[in-house]
Amino acid sequence: MQKKKKRSDGRYAIQVYLGTVDGKRKTKTVYGTTKAEAEEAALQIKLKLRKGIDVSADHDSFGVWADRWKKMKLDGVSHSRATVYESALAKLENLNRMKITQIKTYDVQEIISNLAKINPNTGKPSSRKLLLEVRSVASQIFGLAIENRVLDFNPAQYVRIPVAETHQERRALTPEEQSWVIGTPHRMQIGAMIMMLAGLRRGELIPLTWGDINLEAKTITVNKAVEIIDGKSVVKQQTKTAAGMRTVNIPNLLTTFLTAHKPPDATKETIMLKSARGEMLSESAWKRLWQSYWCELNFRHGGFPPETSKYDPAGLPPRIPKFTAHWLRHTFVTLMYLSGVDVATAMAQAGHADIQTTLGIYTHLNNQYQRDNMAKMDDFLSSQIQVNEKSGNSNIVVFPAI
Repeated sequence: MQKKKKRSDGRYAIQVYLGTVDGKRKTKTVYGTTKAEAEEAALQIKLKLRKGIDVSADHDSFGVWADRWKKMKLDGVSHSRATVYESALAKLENLNRMKITQIKTYDVQEIISNLAKINPNTGKPSSRKLLLEVRSVASQIFGLAIENRVLDFNPAQYVRIPVAETHQERRALTPEEQSWVIGTPHRMQIGAMIMMLAGLRRGELIPLTWGDINLEAKTITVNKAVEIIDGKSVVKQQTKTAAGMRTVNIPNLLTTFLTAHKPPDATKETIMLKSARGEMLSESAWKRLWQSYWCELNFRHGGFPPETSKYDPAGLPPRIPKFTAHWLRHTFVTLMYLSGVDVATAMAQAGHADIQTTLGIYTHLNNQYQRDNMAKMDDFLSSQIQVNEKSGNSNIVVFPAI
């Protein structure tokens, strides 16, 4: 039977029997400003007990479970993935002192919404990718607590990502922009062509050797990747995911290009994309090379006057979109879609671990091109409608006979 006692501070206390531990009776005391409030608190404890929830752990903070999750999750992951997790945990630090059983969806939503407005590290709105990572880490921490019977609800489950404030354009290159990549000589061009026409990721491209290319079979074998650790590229004999280990069938355009650009002294171990010193690209070397490449594209295709010099120390204003290397990979998937490649094949060629990733891109492209095709209908109708001059009323239109 519950014992109801009124304390000196005016609150009512009720002891709830939890069971025995090592032969000793174990109870939990709940409080309320009224008898009814205390009884409700006791009822909630009983309901949790019936669900198998460990109510003795309800004083654990979010930070305690975040540390437990971190120790378990970081074991064996790559340096780059560990860095992502550490960054997400730092964004959730406002929850660390809160009891994990008292955190509501709103508490997590507030963190996500504030990050969407401004990232304290950059002073700009956070990317959608970052917000998804932060929500995912929070959800996994709550999930660990649920698995250990501390919670029966995941507060991060219903957190929404603010779409409008975090939208960042990631698109395929237009046909004109693709022609710039194909027709502009540069040390980065071979890498850009492989990313655009074979879909390799940066980490897969950097360690790629001529031995990974079979020009006769028209294939590229992706069997390793680099991980950036302290700014340096460290080769690992595996890719980002198991699905990344793949053989990519390359089009004739890329085969012809690579055949023409293969050095006569290239061996199987020769790296395809080198730094200015002839070494494997580091993180900083990659950034310099890509910036140099974009500047070359901007100079050649930005419509500058003939007397303009690309060596002008004042620099040249950007006149073309400042696209990133990842846009080239997105272009590859788009080209497969436009070519009628089925989604399963596209998934394998792009090295996606989850078909939902490929389906998401294909669905987006399908919606986009459906809109474009319907716009053609508007153009057609506009060209067919003629003003009925006989009526003298410009608001009345007729269609010509078909």
